[in-house]
Amino acid sequence: MRSGEELDGFEGEASSTSMISGASSPYQPTTEPVSQRRGLAGLRCDPDYLRGALGCLKVAQVVLALIAFICIETIMECSPCEGLYFFEFVSCSAFVVTGVLLILFSLNLHMRIPQINWNLTDLVNTGLSTFFFFIASIVLAALNHKTGAEIAAVIFGFLATAAYAVNTFLAVQKWRVSLRQQSANDYIRARTESRDVDSRPEIQRLDT
Repeated sequence: MRSGEELDGFEGEASSTSMISGASSPYQPTTEPVSQRRGLAGLRCDPDYLRGALGCLKVAQVVLALIAFICIETIMECSPCEGLYFFEFVSCSAFVVTGVLLILFSLNLHMRIPQINWNLTDLVNTGLSTFFFFIASIVLAALNHKTGAEIAAVIFGFLATAAYAVNTFLAVQKWRVSLRQQSANDYIRARTESRDVDSRPEIQRLDT
């Protein structure tokens, strides 16, 4: 029979062998948390935007464009129909595009796509909507048959034009402010880089 010292020796060798094999094994236990994809679970409404001037104007534009589109859709007969079709296209397009922008801005989804200049995008949308809604309302007012639906569509068309015009004015101001901030940031960055170059004598400037 083996003595107790020999058994202790075998146990020590077995434990050391298991430790070595465990250290060399590529499958090591980890305590790092597993990252989970949030997807759309982290979306939250921005009440500050909806309570602000731009948010209220966006909501008003969507509502007015929708009502104007509904009014024009209730007209069953038209002659000529070009003005009606043009107004229908403008009101539907404005409702869809402005509705999408409202969702993006109110849920801060535009922050996830910084490659797009959203201030300029909003400015282009409001400017074009103002122009086309104004033209479509004038054409429909000149070619309508004085029915209730046509008169209502013209009224809501001009109201939508006013809402888009105010938004265009505010969007222009916001776009100018963003341009000034970008210019200031570029100037500060250039000054910082220039100071870094001046403080490092090992960097030699090449005269052209």
